[in-house]
Amino acid sequence: MTQRVLLEKRDAIAYVTLNRPDKHNGLDEAMFVELLDVAKRIKKDRSIRCVILQGAGPSFCAGLDFASVSKKPGMIVRFFLKLPWSKDNSFQRLAHCWRDLPMPVIAVVHGNCFGGGMQIALGCDYRIATPDAALSIMEAKWGIIPDMSATVTLSRLTRVDIAQELTMTGRIFSGEEGAQYGLISKTSEQPLAAAEELAKTLCQKSPDAVAAAKYLFKKTWKMDTRGALLWERLVQLRLLGRKNQRIAMQNGLSKGKDPKSFIDRTSF
Repeated sequence: MTQRVLLEKRDAIAYVTLNRPDKHNGLDEAMFVELLDVAKRIKKDRSIRCVILQGAGPSFCAGLDFASVSKKPGMIVRFFLKLPWSKDNSFQRLAHCWRDLPMPVIAVVHGNCFGGGMQIALGCDYRIATPDAALSIMEAKWGIIPDMSATVTLSRLTRVDIAQELTMTGRIFSGEEGAQYGLISKTSEQPLAAAEELAKTLCQKSPDAVAAAKYLFKKTWKMDTRGALLWERLVQLRLLGRKNQRIAMQNGLSKGKDPKSFIDRTSF
């Protein structure tokens, strides 16, 4: 059986590639399992500073492969049920796990990005798409709602009326429209090159500071002012005086000298 998800590491960047190009990277049981496994492996690798998530072939991800999944009703039940000590079920975790990684995750979107594929992209920190990419929160077509963490990500990215309209109609919109709605970070005719440029810039910064920034905004976005200011102080205290922070200070003060290398990402 063809490996559904490919993981390649180049320097400090992990490339995750959905690998069912003949099915427009439709999500079947094997791809679910492999994607979750890859996310766990990345989380444990302290040397990874950034992740680029992309799709092989003509599309990023056309969503759930209903033809395949409908033959395995037990999978639906198993993935939908939530363990008492977990915050999410497997369907939700598939998209939300990218927000839980300590390093930035950049989705490279082209071709079709529908349903579950759209929710995976929304779970990433940045989404760079071709202007003509075809996007849709398509679950309404099947008489269901998006249930892979879209309520969490949509509320942080766009207005409620836009989220409702796209969810209720399931209509297809372009990468350009997605950028206008706040669902796409930027458009590019060469989204992978743009993602690599951003990833390389992020890798040049203190991995502690980058991880802390991601954690801080995840924790405080739309929080009340008092709570957000408290978390600012707490997160800053965890950074001050650490080795990577001292290296960043030295690099910032040096003029014309080669910058010192940061140590591998530390836990945050």
